[in-house]
Formats: sequence, C-alpha cells, structure tokens
Amino acid sequence: MTDIIQKHPLNIGNGFRAYSIRGGQQAEPIDPFLGVDHARMSGPTFPPHPHAGFSAASYLFEDSETGMQNRDSLGTRNLIKPGGLHWTAAGKGIVHEEEPAVTGKTVHMLQIFVNLIANKQKDAPFALSLEPEQVPVIQEPGVSIRVPLGCYGDVCSPLITPTKVNLYDIDLEAGAQVAVQISARNSAFVLPIIGAIEIDGEIFDPEQTGLPVYPAQESSSEIIIKASQGPAKIVVFSGEPLRQQVFWKGSLALASEQALLNSVAAYQRGEFGKLE
Repeated sequence: MTDIIQKHPLNIGNGFRAYSIRGGQQAEPIDPFLGVDHARMSGPTFPPHPHAGFSAASYLFEDSETGMQNRDSLGTRNLIKPGGLHWTAAGKGIVHEEEPAVTGKTVHMLQIFVNLIANKQKDAPFALSLEPEQVPVIQEPGVSIRVPLGCYGDVCSPLITPTKVNLYDIDLEAGAQVAVQISARNSAFVLPIIGAIEIDGEIFDPEQTGLPVYPAQESSSEIIIKASQGPAKIVVFSGEPLRQQVFWKGSLALASEQALLNSVAAYQRGEFGKLE
C-alpha cells in the first residue's frame, strides 16, 4: 500500500534552498525519520545551534561542488567530502554548526533527522563519519547503488548507528529499473533527486510535492522503480518505526514534554557545551 507525503520548499536567503519533509507528532508516516531536507547550500546559513533527543546526519551527493566544514561542542572538526556522510547523535545535547568549505560553491546534500528511542535520549552525544571511499557501491545492469547507511541485501555500510536505518543513493540509466527490498516491519519512502521515476505506473519527479511512502508491514515487500523518461537519481529511506511521541522546540525533539523542558533548561545552563 502506498501513501503520499508532501514536501515543502524551504529557502533561507540566497545561500540555502531545500525541499523539506517533516513527520508529525509521532514522526508518522516517515518514522523513525523526523525529517529530511534535500538542500543546496552555497554559504553559511545556520549559526551554531543546539540539538538534543535525535540524530542529525549530513550526506553529500557526489556532484557537490565543495565539501562541508563540520564542527561541534565535542571538539569535532572535520570536512565532509562529496559522497561522504557525517552522523551526530545528539543524545542529551550538543551544539553544532556546518557550512560550505568554499563560500559561493554549492553543496548538494541531504540533511537527515533520525529519532532516538527514549532511553537513548539521555545518552552522551557522539559523532560518526564515513568517507566517500568507505561507502559500499553495488552495480546492477543500468543501476548504481551507494549504501551510506544500513544494508542493501548482504552489503552493509560500516557505520553502526544508534537508530538502525537504511539509505540508498541510486542512479538509474534511461530505461533501467531496480527492485528495492523493504524488510518486514520497516516503513519506507522514495525521494526523487534528479530526473523522473515511475512507480506502479505513477510518475514522480523532483519538482513534485508528493512523495510515495510505504507504511510498515508484517512481511517484507519490494518497490519497483523505473527510469522510464530518461536517467534518474533517487534516494530510498527505510527503517523500523519507533512509534513514540515527539515534542519539538526549535532543533530539540524529545519523547515527553517534561524531557523537552528539562533539555531546554540544560541548554540554557550551558550544559550542551560550546563551540571553540
């Protein structure tokens, strides 16, 4: 069964353009994801900001003109290269900042927000990085599949993340198709990046606001995706829903209202640390 979720434009100044997807109070229907931004960033946009209660991941597409400078209040300082991924498990709280390595050149990226199960939201924050050459790549006829998160069949990303999710960056030649397997009890959704795709006779492209979403089922399933109108790039997301409440305030997202209030107070007391 396929549902449709809407994405919305998010443009901040001249330096950040995105289509954004957000879940609801229980992250439905994209649970365990809280949100995804398909973004193009060409200059510093967001000042240092706090995160708590979830993980924030940045994945750069290989066609990015430059990398992304990343830093946080743990002392992390690194360059996310085109094709690479950086995962920040915010846990009980962290301060974070990213900006293009070369202002004026465009980073083509996904900002991915993944929920944490409630008993991990009090854990100490930590960061994980994946270099472009560490991303597994699967070649099928007319199809190339990068696996920065999770597993595609027996091929798995080396990253072990606190919430298990799958992310497939898929390039299809004109006329090619791919059958993406979705594990039992996993939800999934498909985001067109470049070009149009066909799923169950319906066409989806990057300019459309509607995206196909697949609620979790007790048995495994597959999504057959065709590049029927020329070459295409898509991203497929999947994971097992956490099915817990989400209470938001800015860039903080906790599993209860009291936990959110406690997190806000901790940030105001300086307990998230600061960027040096």
